[in-house]
Amino acid sequence: MEKLKWTLDKLTVHHEPGLTNAELMLTNDDLQPVDPQRRQWRWLNYIAFWIADSLNINTWMISSSMIVAGLSWWQAWICVWIGYFIAACFVCLTGRIGAVYHISFPVTARASFGIWGSLWPVINRVVMAIIWYGVQGYIGGECVTVMISAIWPSYRNLPNTIPSGAGVTTQGFVSFFLFWLGSLPALWFPVHKIRHLFTVKAFYSPIAAIAFFAWAISRANGIGPIVHQPATIKGGALGWEIVKGIMSCIGNFAALIMNDPDFSRFARTPKDALWSQLFTIPIGFGITSFIGIIVSSSASVIYGQEVWNPLTLLDMFLNDASSGQRFGIFIIALGFTLAQLGTNISANSVSAGTDLTALLPRYLNIRRGSYICAAISLAMCPWKLVASSNQFTTYLSAYSLFLSAIAGPMIVDYYIIRRGYLDIRALYSARKTDPYYYNYGFSWRAYTSYIAGILMNIVGFVGQVGPEVPVGAQYIYNINYFSGFIVSGGMYWILCTLFPIPATSDKWNEVDIDELSEFTVAYGQEVPDEENSPRYGDRRSISDSLPGDDQKKLSIASKRV
Repeated sequence: MEKLKWTLDKLTVHHEPGLTNAELMLTNDDLQPVDPQRRQWRWLNYIAFWIADSLNINTWMISSSMIVAGLSWWQAWICVWIGYFIAACFVCLTGRIGAVYHISFPVTARASFGIWGSLWPVINRVVMAIIWYGVQGYIGGECVTVMISAIWPSYRNLPNTIPSGAGVTTQGFVSFFLFWLGSLPALWFPVHKIRHLFTVKAFYSPIAAIAFFAWAISRANGIGPIVHQPATIKGGALGWEIVKGIMSCIGNFAALIMNDPDFSRFARTPKDALWSQLFTIPIGFGITSFIGIIVSSSASVIYGQEVWNPLTLLDMFLNDASSGQRFGIFIIALGFTLAQLGTNISANSVSAGTDLTALLPRYLNIRRGSYICAAISLAMCPWKLVASSNQFTTYLSAYSLFLSAIAGPMIVDYYIIRRGYLDIRALYSARKTDPYYYNYGFSWRAYTSYIAGILMNIVGFVGQVGPEVPVGAQYIYNINYFSGFIVSGGMYWILCTLFPIPATSDKWNEVDIDELSEFTVAYGQEVPDEENSPRYGDRRSISDSLPGDDQKKLSIASKRV
């Protein structure tokens, strides 16, 4: 027992002294508000971040499913612009919470779902992040395959020694493992410094993509036939395909909408994380999708078939390629590899690391959580998940309906119910008298709203992966993110209106935490001259800044726990 205790003590991460056991389950250095010294993300860093994130294999192929479904190229492209602009608006809504209060998603969820109730939304997202880390890593391995094959052509014919039922070849596993291994050093750097990787990727990957774009057009002696093809569907079917195309873009962003506070909390000012994200997201993803459309159109001329996966097209370019062309293919494939690495970090490893930190803050920080994510992604054999069903990505994309039911209460809570006011210190408190403890640490209002948002779409979801369902349910599911968000958010607003919650404001009242003194969550340790030294989130100091009527309402609300 002594040895076990010694080992656990050694594994404990740094935290402030004087915390109770409950508080040790709620905070550590990575969960507390980001201090001014680590707020190093400027608006240019967010532009580089989203340019880098848009250049990945999934985005390259984003328009393909729409064109295959019957839309013309320009209709699909309009869907991309509209879909990602709406997604950018949602990103800015959640990102502002992190940019103002410098807290991550797991902490922001405590305000609406409760101190302990927030763990379920966190678990929802951490599972998705780990699964996607493995799947995106496997795609990154395919990029590595093209890179190595461009230098050593014999790698394309590497003998397979793995049984056929394993779902992966020797070549596929080696490439995936090399990508996985090469990703590990990038997980070491803290989030406020990893911005440099996105800056490098934002320069290199677009250059590689544009070079690929120009090369494909040159080989085809034009832009190909796809851009001249009209839509193959009309009327109501066309309208619903446009709606589904827009929703697929928003659904592809469902996890990123949730985890934007994980990055926006490192912003110098809220403006740094606002306009840069609002415009860069639709522009970056729109341009990348356009390049994908034109390259695939050119492939129709070169090879007589539409090739929507850029890695497949690059591999076809290797046939009878000269040494100079092989080097060019290597450079382009390296750009895609770097793109996959950056996307996997921004969308998955940082999210999983932050979420795992919230689940076990006494022993985990973001760095340790990121490495656990990487280890699980390797152990779960992502090639089995991909090979087990051709509908696997459909299942994962459909999962956005669960995330929309979480986003609804969170956004409504911050912007409509609380009007920007958060008691920061109480977000780290397990005391029953504090405003976010609700009932046993859970907010029944948020959970009722969450279930309502899911039920709105669940029948349509079943229809996507199982038997046929009524057409009305299919139509509702076609707008699943909106329907889930509106129903869950609306239900939360109704319940909070009928059954008021504590720590709200009657006017817009975002707190500038930099005007408050040193942050501490250890209630057992008092700072000198407490009456004249307000802390982050101290309700007394906030209510003193409100008008008399608001003070009275806040005092009454604080008793309604």
